[in-house]
Amino acid sequence: MSWAFILLLAAGAYSLKLLGAVLVGQRTMPAVLERTLMLIPAALLAGLITKDTFTTGQDIVIDARLAGVSVAIFATWRKMPLAVVIVLGVGTTAALRALS
Repeated sequence: MSWAFILLLAAGAYSLKLLGAVLVGQRTMPAVLERTLMLIPAALLAGLITKDTFTTGQDIVIDARLAGVSVAIFATWRKMPLAVVIVLGVGTTAALRALS
């Protein structure tokens, strides 16, 4: 991939965002649409985490990453601080990989 192509893609992405701001302007969105749009980042993040946890390349794999994510989910459910959640998830994954 060339730098010119990367810069072209960046300009296209920025143009689309700018076009959205110009078209919508100061108009207010319906409440249902605003609530729905607020849920999109969480859904995308959950999808990316799921994909990265259960796949390697084109294969579905269950390994130490599943245990790490499970521990992190449990720590989040127990309302632990974010740093603790990350350390527990990474630590669990690293410990299981070291044992195998």
